[in-house]
Amino acid sequence: MPSIYQYSKEELRSFLVGEPSYRVEQLWRGLWSEARALAEITTIPKSLRARLVEEFPSSLTVRNDVASDHGATRKWVFQLEDGETIETVLMHYDDRVTVCVSSQAGCAMGCTFCATGQAGFSGQLSVGQVIEQVMFATRAAAPSRLSNVVFMGMGEPLANYATTVEVVRRLHGYRGLSARHLTVSTVGVAPAIERLANEGLPLTLAVSLHAANDETRNELVPLNRRYPLERLRHACRTWIEVTGRRLSFEWALIDGVNDTETAVDELADYALDLSAHVNLIPLNPTPGYLVRGSTTQRVHEFRDGLLGRGVNVTVRNTRGRSIAAACGQLAQVTNGKRRSIPVRSG
Repeated sequence: MPSIYQYSKEELRSFLVGEPSYRVEQLWRGLWSEARALAEITTIPKSLRARLVEEFPSSLTVRNDVASDHGATRKWVFQLEDGETIETVLMHYDDRVTVCVSSQAGCAMGCTFCATGQAGFSGQLSVGQVIEQVMFATRAAAPSRLSNVVFMGMGEPLANYATTVEVVRRLHGYRGLSARHLTVSTVGVAPAIERLANEGLPLTLAVSLHAANDETRNELVPLNRRYPLERLRHACRTWIEVTGRRLSFEWALIDGVNDTETAVDELADYALDLSAHVNLIPLNPTPGYLVRGSTTQRVHEFRDGLLGRGVNVTVRNTRGRSIAAACGQLAQVTNGKRRSIPVRSG
């Protein structure tokens, strides 16, 4: 049975035949405004709750649940009905609470430094499966309010285009999240970026760039061979012109690969041409990719080099290394595909 979040309010009415008309409003409010699990929506009768729980069991089963950063970062591995696993990460910051959701089980993009890319692609997630991740994290975040949703977990959101678009529409329209609190990250599916620009969706776009010359990017992000940097530039420009919104570039710093002075110059030229913000990411090491992330000193030097060239840049606060927080890592541990990483509570 599909997730109950798969259905619109009007569609839910068909499951409440014989009930008073106000029941659908109570159910809808419990699901969306209050983000309650079905069994916890006490405004509807216990017998109806029991029936709905039986008809709409959760599509996500917790296989692993770990925390780090003194509880500020929490990561789950969920098993789907078909046995595949996905990951969801909840992060508490001083000014916001963010959930990072998966849009696919695995990923077909094959980025060489990404644990998910190394594991391969298993399947698309449904609208309900993505929204259930958000609602599960919302309940876990309480009493804090979950404020941000980022599509930066397992999978390429724009390779599951219809689901990603519908989830964004529902989180904005049904849950009331604003544009600047919804972020879709892509490795650069250029035609989909252009299509997305014309959807009229309230969201922020982040492009996982990682290299600003085609030779290096071909190695790091194989999709670049299909949509090279000039093609991606055109798509990004379309996004800016159509939406009027700034985009950001994600750049995972890899020692000796994309943290050189030449890389600073290349990235600065590319970012400035598009007035883009750059988000530097100290690389979480992953088994199977025999490189290491840049040193803290080099991260700061790289940032300062960009700032000196007039680029708007920040360094992401790396979370959860002790709990295998790089995308795809914990799922591989949970599924027994690689060794466990010791978990620390703080």
